Amino acid sequence: MLVTLKEILAIAEERQIAVGAFNTPSLTSLLAIREAAEELSLPVIIQFAQCHEPWIPLSVIGKIMVDHAKEAKVPVCVHLDHGETLPYLQQALDIGFTGIMYDGSTLPYEENLENTRKAVEMAAKTGASVEAELGSMGKRESGAGDGSGQEDDTKIYTDPAQAKRFVEDSGIDALACSFGTTHGIYLTQPKLDFDVVRNVRSKTGNMPVVMHGGSGVGKEDFHKAVQAGVRKINYFTYMDKSGGSACADYIGTLQKNEPVFFSSVIMEAQKAMKENVKEAMKTFALMD
Repeated sequence: MLVTLKEILAIAEERQIAVGAFNTPSLTSLLAIREAAEELSLPVIIQFAQCHEPWIPLSVIGKIMVDHAKEAKVPVCVHLDHGETLPYLQQALDIGFTGIMYDGSTLPYEENLENTRKAVEMAAKTGASVEAELGSMGKRESGAGDGSGQEDDTKIYTDPAQAKRFVEDSGIDALACSFGTTHGIYLTQPKLDFDVVRNVRSKTGNMPVVMHGGSGVGKEDFHKAVQAGVRKINYFTYMDKSGGSACADYIGTLQKNEPVFFSSVIMEAQKAMKENVKEAMKTFALMD
């Protein structure tokens, strides 16, 4: 069942849980996520980030995502993650996405606000919802660092007072906040400030807060984030890693000179990602 971002976040607010938002830059990951959500009977957000365009074009995978959402047995929002340009956001809306994120977090405040307002106007024409970001989690949604092995020091924590002005002036439906998480593989234990989440919620009239950089955070901290008011958790890197590890393990079991069939490798990846997503979804829904 295809729903908007605003509708699925209302479900999360009513249940006092967070909905998992998983990137689907392949049919394999899309199937894994849909099967996990349906088996657990939980709402889910499937999303595609602009930086995944080199892996598979939005014009190809986007239509498939919308079709799967319509056919799913659970509420599904099809969301554009980290849209960096307004024309790309429009492309997603034209395909039928029911949520878009404009990411102007690295821009000056006024420019971020101006472009976010334009995104809200664009989305209103199709009934879609809008997520925006204040602060910075560092790194890109691809999960790739700079290869240095050093802790990412580009994070900027969200200012709750500024968030209040931004929400009021932009008309968005959800706000991605920086409170200590990082995109990609964690190099050190994250230091999360849940007061940022609570204060943003308090000052913005309980605006749904989005947690980016969710992969690698411990279960206890996920629970604390949800209890503080996080209603959408982005999760990709460790799901993707689980699929890659399963492929490597499978190939390692083959005998010398035994052929490697791509279809078999894909199935191993899909099974592993499905189980990884199920565990994440249960954690976000406070089911374990």
